[in-house]
Amino acid sequence: MSVATDPIVDFLTRFSAALGISSSVEVEETSEGVRFNLSGEQAELLARHRGEPVKALQHIVDMAFARGAGDDARVFVDALGYRKGKDTELKQMAKFLAEKAKQTGADQQLGPLNPYERRLVHMAVAEVPGAASESIGDAFSKTVYISAK
Repeated sequence: MSVATDPIVDFLTRFSAALGISSSVEVEETSEGVRFNLSGEQAELLARHRGEPVKALQHIVDMAFARGAGDDARVFVDALGYRKGKDTELKQMAKFLAEKAKQTGADQQLGPLNPYERRLVHMAVAEVPGAASESIGDAFSKTVYISAK
């Protein structure tokens, strides 16, 4: 990996402390990129409200650190594995809807989704032979339409 993890761990540790959250940061290198998972009892605060706090923290880390990491290097910020679980659910739903689109011939839709979520959906649909996906919309959050090829 071309991502320097120490500065990100330091930032996440100091950020959590500034919020009054006692947590530790675990680093996991995956095939998709480096995952920084905040854990500890109080890390649950970052997973509240559909994970919006951890999504915002992801955006901050992307702006501060990911630009210098190279185009193919990805950095994922998580709290108590919340996003990892949601990512898995989203991929499973995309595959389910792709199969449904193939069986019924009717387009399926999923969204609105942010760019990260749309990428997960497109990658999952690409794994289903005979299915295709397309993002529709003109804002940050777009809807993904899934159809039979």
